[in-house]
Formats: sequence, structure tokens, C-alpha cells
Amino acid sequence: MKVPFSWLKQYVDIDVTAQELEDKLFGCGFEVEELIDLGGEISKVVVGVVTECVPQEGTHLHICKVDCGEYGHDIQISTGAPNVYAGMHTAAALDGSTLPGGVKIKAKPLMGVESNGMLCSGEELGLNDDLYPGAEVYGLLDLPKDTVPGTPIQQVVGLDDYIFDISITANRADCQSVLGIAREVAAVLNKPLKMPATDYTVSDYVDSRLSISVEDEDLCPRYIGHYVRNITPGESPRWMRRQLALCGLRSISNVVDITNYVMLEIGQPMHAFDMDTLESCQILVRRAKDGEKITTLDEKEFTLTPNNLVICDGSKPVALAGVMGGLNSEIKDTTTQLLFESAKFARDNIRKTARGLGQNTDASSHYEKGISEYTTELGMARALHLIQELGCGEVTSTHFDCSAGAPA
Repeated sequence: MKVPFSWLKQYVDIDVTAQELEDKLFGCGFEVEELIDLGGEISKVVVGVVTECVPQEGTHLHICKVDCGEYGHDIQISTGAPNVYAGMHTAAALDGSTLPGGVKIKAKPLMGVESNGMLCSGEELGLNDDLYPGAEVYGLLDLPKDTVPGTPIQQVVGLDDYIFDISITANRADCQSVLGIAREVAAVLNKPLKMPATDYTVSDYVDSRLSISVEDEDLCPRYIGHYVRNITPGESPRWMRRQLALCGLRSISNVVDITNYVMLEIGQPMHAFDMDTLESCQILVRRAKDGEKITTLDEKEFTLTPNNLVICDGSKPVALAGVMGGLNSEIKDTTTQLLFESAKFARDNIRKTARGLGQNTDASSHYEKGISEYTTELGMARALHLIQELGCGEVTSTHFDCSAGAPA
């Protein structure tokens, strides 16, 4: 499990280095497989301001004069990037610098003109748009005009961070989230734990058409559903996209990102159903019928047995419980109303389903280790808070909490 150092700091006032924290985590029984320095492969790459930009006759190159602060105010660098312009703030890899992948930059002539480094694109720095806006543009990385020449590029684009890659054993299901690790960090540093915000307000709207029932409580001891309407699908804020990216996930849309964010942060896998795609508003959690089929979000079709648990819309499966949602109810750009799902499923059943179908997912990995009923409730509250924080939907009063009253 990947845990960003910067994300941990949101919950604990950490006053030690990442390396010191790694040692402390080892000391309390956690196997940190790797401490990843995001900007570790980058050296001598700084903010440079293009003060002069002249086309080199007969070539596609531009000869630039670049102000790199303490490294030099009039450094000559040639570039073939189509978007270079005088006044541009960008990443300048100076003579003797290194880039991700072991690339080394040396001063050398380009088309007969001396170039004392290289101006960089976001891709050359190992960035994408989720890690830093505009990183995937064709050409040089265009930095804000208030960036200071000579500043190490890691500080500007957020590569001055570390990722803890931690192996979570089956007996520590409570630690399969950023918050779970933060709780351990708070204990080892003797610091208070700051919980993420879970407050939200509901409108008076109640959808009387919606009902949720659990037929097989032994496989689903708790199922929480909450109806959200007036959805405005769109792009997630930069902070959320970045934190997802640091954990290896690409941003999809605000609603889908919220479900992934809650899984990473709280440890609760969640799902959102597009209500407009359901044949009825009667949600039923049951065993699959022998030979029943479902096509999951990754467009794979599976033939099911009664050993598999499914979420149905009254007539057909719309999700493979604990593993993946169905393609027939996915959130789209046109989604206007949804049902959030936060559930606890029997860990052995999810493990057998995921392995039997060869469909191991992040969600199934969490469920296999075990999810507490408290986490199920906390995850739903966090998702509803984020819906309001991001301003992408109306949290209604329509809420269901189906509980068997006993652990699986």
C-alpha cells in the first residue's frame, strides 16, 4: 500500500524526517518495502525564466537566454519546443543535471550553437496532469509567473515528497488506509490524531421509490445506501487528483474520484450507481442465480454461481459485490442522480469470488482482509462530506442502513 508522506501530515503533526519515520514504523512492526523519494532522480533542475527567445535560422530551434537565479542570469539554452516564448517560466535542466530514468544532461552544441542545458516538459520530469496541471501539454512545462528563478523544481511541482510502500499483513486490516497508518504514526510519535471532516447537511427531499434490502445477511452484515441528486459531474480539484496520483490512481471524475479517495483515506471501498440506468429503485443484495451474467466496469463478462454475491436493481445484477461495479450502472458525464454504497461483506466470500473469477481489485483486496462496520459508516459520512465540499451534488434525506446486527 502506497502512503504519501504529505498525506500523513494532514492527520498528524509529524516532526521527524521521512527516513526517521520509516525506522519508527519498522520498530512497531510494519514492513516498509520501499521509501520512494519522488524527486530523488532529479538533480540540478531549477526554475528558469526565458528572458530572450530568438529563432535559429534554418532550424526548428530557438536560442534562449535563461535566468536561473543563483545558477546564472544569462544561460544560453537551445530548445525545439513549439510553445517556448520570452517571459516563460519553465524547468531548466542545467549542465550536469539528471532526470528520471537516469538521463544526464550535458552542455553541448545543437545545430552548431552551444546549449548549456535543456528546457524540460512535464513528461521529462515524470509528471502527468494529475500530479501537476499542464504537465501533459505538448512542449515545455509552463510554470506560474510568480515562481522564483533558481528554485529547485521539486519544490515547485510537488516532487519534494516521499511515498511509503507498506506491506499490510492480514491481521492488520485496520491499517489498510492512509488514516489507519496515520493512527499508528500518531501513537508512535505520541501526537494527537486529526480526523478527516465527516460533517454534512441533508436536504428535506426524500425519494419514496427507493428501497434497499439484504437477502443474504451472512454474506452482507451491513449495507448503507444514500441517495444524492442534482449531480454535476466534472473534474476533481487539484488536491484530490494529486493525492490519488501519488497512490497510483488516475482521476476519472469528481464522483468516481470520491469513491476511490474514501477507499484510500478511510479504507472503505465504495461504489456509486447511476440511478437513471437502474430498471427499478428496489436494490437487492442477494446470491447470484446459477448462470447469471454481469459485465463489470472493465468490460469483462462473467458467468456467476450462487457462491457469488451481487447487488441487483430488482431484475438484474448491477455490481459484483465487493469486487467491481457493473458497466450497466457506471457514473457518466450525464449522471444526475446516484446511490452511494458503503458495505461490509464476508471476507471469505469476497476472496473466493475474486480468485474464482480471476478478478482481483483494490476493493476485493480490502474486503479480503476485513472491513469493520464502523469503517462502513465512517466511509459513507466522508463521501457525503466530500460531495458537499466539492459542490457536485445535493445530499438528500434518503438514507438506508441495513444491518444484521452481528459480525461476519
